[in-house]
Amino acid sequence: MLNLEFVSVEFSTAVGAVRPVDGVSLTVMPGERHVIVGETGSGKSVLLMGILGLSGGRVTGSIRWNGQELLGLTPQAWNQIRGREIAYIPQGNASGLNPLMRIGDQIAEPLRIHLGMGQKAAAERAVSALGRLDFARPEIWVSRYPHQLSGGMKQRALVAMGTGAGGQLLLADEPTKGLDPERRDDVRDLFADLSRAGGPALLCVTHDLRFARDIATHIHVLYAGQLLESGPAAAFFSGPLHPYARMMLEALPEHGFRYPRGFAPSHEDYGRLGCRFAGRCPLARDVCRQKVPAMTAVGERRVRCHDTAADRASD
Repeated sequence: MLNLEFVSVEFSTAVGAVRPVDGVSLTVMPGERHVIVGETGSGKSVLLMGILGLSGGRVTGSIRWNGQELLGLTPQAWNQIRGREIAYIPQGNASGLNPLMRIGDQIAEPLRIHLGMGQKAAAERAVSALGRLDFARPEIWVSRYPHQLSGGMKQRALVAMGTGAGGQLLLADEPTKGLDPERRDDVRDLFADLSRAGGPALLCVTHDLRFARDIATHIHVLYAGQLLESGPAAAFFSGPLHPYARMMLEALPEHGFRYPRGFAPSHEDYGRLGCRFAGRCPLARDVCRQKVPAMTAVGERRVRCHDTAADRASD
């Protein structure tokens, strides 16, 4: 379905080229819910924009969608995929909506553009889309403006916009950011309902580990532009392999808020480092600071860690 191989996103800056996303590989299949977790600045949102061809940077590697290479597509070819086959929910439920347009018009617009629907048919589809997402009396809500909706309702409206055209894959950028616990649970239930109803596969980025635990079939840990661990969600939450992943789980409230000390390196320093987590890692050795670790297969999982690779070699 979606296959990323060694995907990097590079930008030119006054101090030279930087790669906020560096060599990311993962595969999303129908029915799966993949969640990329990481701190602010780790490259999560840039990766989504790179997949959609909207990053503004130079994207290298390979991004294949149902066997078709997406890198280098013309704008016309992208218009047949973006919003139609691959839907996107932007970060922040307010910023993703036009404050001057009624909710129904915002849902209907991509239907007219991507599916060629007439105005009446698109308006009717907008009503049904809100109804499927638990809007009581959706025929009333389609005429409302974004400021008249709660945070959770705005998030559901964005999902209706993203999935109204019947896409096969939904990309979601921090869907719970800024929501209170009750609204966060609404979004969790919404993604679960979409999955049970045979809806699109999901690739979501978030810093919310509890949300990730609730919805994911697969987890990917992104740190300083690189994946440090990937694999089934159940295995990750029962016993993460990478030291950073273990420290992330220890930062959850039920584990005592033990947040990793220190800070991630700056983008400009990435190329001069061995393991990018070595400066914060309690297990770091000389080899960690000097040599970039490769992704190593450990059963169904993959991990980027010299310590894990050494343990595996000694088994």
